[in-house]
Amino acid sequence: MKVLAIDCAASLCAACVYDAAAGRELGRSVLDLGKGHAEHLMAVIAEALTGGATDYAELGAIAVSVGPGSFTGLRVGVSTARGLALALNIPAIGVTTLEALAAEAAAAFPGRAVLAALDAGREEIHAALYNKALGLTYGPAVTALPEATALAMASAAVVAGTAAVQIAATSGLACDIGPRTATADILTYARLAAARGEGERPKPLYLRGADAKPQAGFILSRQQN
Repeated sequence: MKVLAIDCAASLCAACVYDAAAGRELGRSVLDLGKGHAEHLMAVIAEALTGGATDYAELGAIAVSVGPGSFTGLRVGVSTARGLALALNIPAIGVTTLEALAAEAAAAFPGRAVLAALDAGREEIHAALYNKALGLTYGPAVTALPEATALAMASAAVVAGTAAVQIAATSGLACDIGPRTATADILTYARLAAARGEGERPKPLYLRGADAKPQAGFILSRQQN
C-alpha cells in the first residue's frame, strides 16, 4: 500500500509518498512557510507524488498530522486529507504531533518512556506521556511547566518537542532530549499511519481555543429590514 502523508501542523508544509509494503519513502516535498499552507499544499502534494512516480489512483491511504499545532494549518491539512480520501474512496488516518515526536525520540532512546511537550504560549505546554512501549499514559493535555517537569522526572522520560529544553532546565537534572522541533519528519507520520490502519475520521486536535477572537467593540449589529 502506498500512503500519502500531509503535515501542516507547524511552519512546514510537507508531504511524502510512502510504500508501506517495501518500508521506504518514494518521494517528498517540504516547504518552510510559517503561514500560507492553503495556497501551497496541493502543489507540495503534487511534487511529492511526482517524485515518487505515483498518481492519486495508486494511493491506499492518506495520513495527516492532527496537532496540536497551528490552528489554521491543522484545518488546512485535515480538510485536505479528508477531501482527498473521500474523492479516492480510501481511508484518512490522523496522527498527533505528540505521538510522532515521541516515536522519533523512542527510536533514538529505545526502551525509555517519552514525554512529548510543545510550548503552547501563555506559560502553558501541550504534553503527552508515553511508556516504554509507546503506550499513551497521560494526555494529550494542556499543562504548566512544573507539572510537565514532574511528569518527566517521575517516569525518567526522554523529553521531546519545543518545550524539551525548558523542562530539562527546570528539572535540574541532565535529562535526555529527543527532537526539539514543533513537528516530526513527514516520513514518521506516514509510517505511524500505515502501522495503525483505518480508524475514525481525523479531526484537528485543539487542546484549547484559538488565540485570535473577535473584538466585541467592532462587532456590527444586524440591521433590521
